[in-house]
Parts: sequence; C-alpha cells; structure tokens
Amino acid sequence: MSGPEHPASEAPVFVAADDAFHFAQLTDRWWETETAWFSFHVPERRLGGWFYSMFRPNIGTVAGGAWVWDDSAMLPWEVLYSTNFSALQLPADADLRDVTLPTGVRMKVIEPTMSYELGYDDPGRFESHLRFDGVMAPEPLSAVGSTFGSAHHFDQLGRVHGHIVLHGERIEVDCLGMRDRTWGPRPEHRPRQAAYVTGAADDDHAFLAVTNTRSDGDPVAYGFLRRDGRTVGLRSGERRTIRHPDEGWVTEIIIDAVDNEGRALHAVGRPESRIIINRHSFIDINSLIRWDLDGAEAWGEDQDMWPVHVFSATRRRRGFGI
Repeated sequence: MSGPEHPASEAPVFVAADDAFHFAQLTDRWWETETAWFSFHVPERRLGGWFYSMFRPNIGTVAGGAWVWDDSAMLPWEVLYSTNFSALQLPADADLRDVTLPTGVRMKVIEPTMSYELGYDDPGRFESHLRFDGVMAPEPLSAVGSTFGSAHHFDQLGRVHGHIVLHGERIEVDCLGMRDRTWGPRPEHRPRQAAYVTGAADDDHAFLAVTNTRSDGDPVAYGFLRRDGRTVGLRSGERRTIRHPDEGWVTEIIIDAVDNEGRALHAVGRPESRIIINRHSFIDINSLIRWDLDGAEAWGEDQDMWPVHVFSATRRRRGFGI
C-alpha cells in the first residue's frame, strides 16, 4: 500500500496517494488488477446506476464502463443503458486522480480520499455530471476470507448528487451510494459464490455486509455498521434470501448481524429493480433494494454473485426453492 508503512497490528489507512494507481506495487503477473467502482440511484424511479473500471497494467488494458437500469428490464441488452468493454488500451500516462478513460468514464479527485467528480459522455444516450462526497472515511477490508481475498480493498459510503442525461432526459440525482477500490491479484475467475450487500437510511445509519455462500446459510465475512456517526466492523452475521423458485432471483433478503461493539443490525429488503451483469466467469445479479433498516426506510443493493456454471446447474435442476 502506498503511504507510510503500517505495523501488522495497525489497521490500514486509506491515504491521499491511494487515490492514484498502485502499478509500481504489483507483481509482473498479467492478472494483477486495480479497480474503481461507484454506485448511485434514484429511488422514486427505481433507477440504479454503476460506474466500474478494471485496470490490468501489465497487459495495458482497461475494462468496464457504465450501467443504468430500472424495473422495466434486467438483461444487459434490454436495460436503459449498458456499456461493458472487455479490453481497451490503457493510456500510458493515465492518472487515476484525473482521468478520462476510453470506456467513457471520467474520474477526478476533488478532495483526496473523500470527494470525486464522476463523468460519462455518450451523447444522445447517457451523460453523467455527478459528485461523490464521502460521509465516512474509507473502511479497509479486514478479512481475507472474503471474496476479495488478499487484495487491498476499501469501501466508502457517500452522498452522490448532480444529474444524468439519459436518452435526452435530464434526471436529478441525490442519494447515498457506495464506492470501493481494490488493487492486487485477480485472475479471470471468481473463486466462490458470494454477495455484497449495502443499505443506507441517512449519513449516519447504514451498513455493508459481504457474505460467503454455504449450504447452511450465507455467513458475513466482513462489513460494517454505521450508526450515530460511528462506523464499526461487523463481528458476525448472516444473509438469508427468499428466491423465485424457477428463476432464482432474490425476492426478499434478511440481514442479521452484530458489530464489534455488540450493536445489532436487522434489515429486511425487497428488490425494486435489478440488472444481470455477466463478468467473465461469473454473473452479478444486482438488485436495487428498498430496506426496512431497524425501522427506518433505507436504499442500497444486493450484489448476488454466482459462478456461471453453479447458477446454470442450479437452474437446470430447479433447485432454488422458496
């Protein structure tokens, strides 16, 4: 990690230099990867959106793009907007702190580790004029048993505001969205089935739960509970889902967890819209979720990630259940 060295007993801290690429710290393996992801939504329209960029410096490529969806469609070739490039040339002089990528994504640091300008330019189809302002410090990954493995990883909740222009219509955006950053080894396969679940009622009432999938339930690998202005890591918990018996989509989701100070989290959510994104050897069935978060209305996402062959086999035997 860039910045000062941290003793093994000290939690990593996201510093200004980490807004830049970490290419010098990576090995020469071709699958060394760096990513930057931001989400946003417009609840009254059941509209969700992503910007996602994946860099492989050793082979000089950038992948990803932008997605916008609502409850009218969920397949990527039917949703409101979907651009997902697999391997465009990464400019040799690219600086992640102020960059316009060949995928169309623009990112610019306004305040290090906290505020970012988010742009996209596909005239007539989708344009973005948004800003992300963190409402908490970036939270570091604290469990290598998660789907992110040994990669450096940070998550951050923030206020996303501004507007987008979608097929000629200007749409105002003012929401709480999540972003994350990773850098480290990431080969072209997802090692396990997992989920990335978020919800926020306001700046000081939110959660993240990243879960692994087991035959007897989905235990929380890591995450945090933000309450009363304090962000505390999750100690334990579980994600439970009810699925459409034939299609397999999540129709209801329950999160119960306890943080490291003993504070309890209980959230019950239902999808308002979803998109299916095929990401090399796995699919991400990403739902925009309306939550009852400890009695408060909240919004967020459930990224239901499956290795393609696992989802296919489960569907063929109609094994999703109710």
